[in-house]
Amino acid sequence: MLFIIHWTITPENRNAAMARFIQTGGAPPPNLKVHGRWHAVGQLQGFAVVESDDLTLVLKWALEWSDLMTLQVYPAMTDEQTAPLLQATLSQMAT
Repeated sequence: MLFIIHWTITPENRNAAMARFIQTGGAPPPNLKVHGRWHAVGQLQGFAVVESDDLTLVLKWALEWSDLMTLQVYPAMTDEQTAPLLQATLSQMAT
């Protein structure tokens, strides 16, 4: 399953977050696949798209950073996964 993780770093934790990222590379737990990570450098925020069948891996990674930033974790679906749900909803509304 795909997840979007959005983070916001508080200004007082900026330097500590940068130092931890440089030290660790922001490495995820084993078996958590990171599809991409994007940083809004001047905004102290960013997001990642990750994949795992084990939600605990996603939450473990979030907890490793939650002392320095606020993280929001959302389940995500691709267009191909979403389209049948949208079609089913529209079909139900038409009846």
